[in-house]
Amino acid sequence: MFGTGVIEHATLTDYTADGIPLDDADVVKGRAGSPYAIKDYYDINPDLATDVKDRLAEFDQLVERTHSEGMKVIIDFVPNHVARAYKSDAKPAGVKDLGEDDDTSVSFKASNNFYYLPGQQFQPPPNYSALGPNAAPTKDKKYSENPAKVTGNDQFTATPGINEWFETIKLNYGVDIQDNRKTHFDPVPSTWVKMKDILVYWANKNVDGFRCDMAEMVPVEFWHWAIPQVKTVNPEIIFIAEIYNPSQYRNYLETGRFDFLYDKVQLYDTLRLLINNQSSTAHLPGIQKSLDGINHNMLHFLENHDEQRIASPQFSGDYWKAAPAMVISAMIDKGPVMIYFGQEVGEPGAGKEGFNGEDGRTTIFDYWGVPEHQKWVNGGKYDGGALSDDQKALRLFYSDVLKFASRTKLPRMGIIVT
Repeated sequence: MFGTGVIEHATLTDYTADGIPLDDADVVKGRAGSPYAIKDYYDINPDLATDVKDRLAEFDQLVERTHSEGMKVIIDFVPNHVARAYKSDAKPAGVKDLGEDDDTSVSFKASNNFYYLPGQQFQPPPNYSALGPNAAPTKDKKYSENPAKVTGNDQFTATPGINEWFETIKLNYGVDIQDNRKTHFDPVPSTWVKMKDILVYWANKNVDGFRCDMAEMVPVEFWHWAIPQVKTVNPEIIFIAEIYNPSQYRNYLETGRFDFLYDKVQLYDTLRLLINNQSSTAHLPGIQKSLDGINHNMLHFLENHDEQRIASPQFSGDYWKAAPAMVISAMIDKGPVMIYFGQEVGEPGAGKEGFNGEDGRTTIFDYWGVPEHQKWVNGGKYDGGALSDDQKALRLFYSDVLKFASRTKLPRMGIIVT
C-alpha cells in the first residue's frame, strides 16, 4: 500500500481548534492544498484522521493493521521543497526547525536550509484566483515573506507565476545553484542531517518504504549518505525515486542506492502512445535493452497522480484500451507494477475539480470525489456492489494479471497507490 499525502501539508481547512496554525490562502493551491507542500515533516495530515488529536496514534494503528494483513506501507517523502510557512509543532525534543538558524542576509550559505533573495519581498501570483474572491479571509495578497525564499522548482524570483511551484520553497543541500551548481558537502550540510533524521523518524514508525518525490532534484550524494543510515533501522526498507532523466538512472541506483526508479520517460510514455495508436511495439525491445541489468529496478505504471486517467477523454476515453498495455507493464520484466486507486474500475477523473480544472486527472489540490472508485467502496462494504458488470470484469482482469505476474515473474511487488 502506497500512501500519498500522509505527512502534514498546508491546507485551507481550519484546524486551529486542534492546535494547528491556519495556513495563508495566498500560498496554498486549491482548498485541500498540495500534499507536496509539507508544513511539518513530523506530523500526519489531519484530513486523514478520525480524531485529529490522535492522528499520529491512528497512523501507528494503520501500519499495524496493514502489516497484520500481510501488506506493507510506503509513504511519500518530499525532500526537495516545503510549504512556505513550514513550521513543525510535532518535532521531537531537541530538533531545530528547518531555517531556524539560517543566515537570511545572503542568497546562499552551505549551512543554510533555504535559499534567499535578500532585499526582496515575496509576492504571490497576482492572478491567483482559483478559489474565488471570498474563498478564505487570508486570501488578501498580504502574505509576508521578507527576504523572499527561492521557489521549490528553482525559480530565483520573488514573484513566481501561477504555473510555478509558488506555494513551496526550495531546500538547500549545499549546492550553490547560481554558481554553476558548485557543491559544498564538507562539512555535511545541516539540511542533510535534518532530512536524514526525518527519514529515520518514519522508519522507526515501521513504515516499509518511501516514494521520494522529485528525487533527482536532490543531489545523489545525499542519498548515498542517507539511505544506508536509514537502512540500519530496517535493512528491508525500500526507496523509490521519482526520476525522469534516463541518463541518471544508474547513478541513482548505484551511487544513490535507491531500490526502484520511476519508469515514466521510457515505458509509460511509449505505452501511452501505443494505447492511442500513436506508436509501435517495435520501440519496446530498445527500451528494455537500454535498461539491461536494471530492468528489475524499474517501477512500472499506467496511472499516478501526475498523469491523466486512462478513462478520461484526455487520455483514451475507454478503460479497456489499456488492457494490453497493462499486461506489458506487469509482465515485461521483474520490476514492480503500480496501480493508482480507481484505475482498476475505470475512474475517469471527470469534473472541474478546483485549482487544476478539468484536466483528466484526479485532483491533489481540492476536496473531490472519485465516484467510480466509491462504487467499489459501496458505502463501506468494500465489495464492489455498486459497480457495473463491465467494471467488475475490468477489476477481475486487473486482479488476474497481477496474480499471474506474481506466480510467473517472482520476485515481484505490486503497489496500490491511494
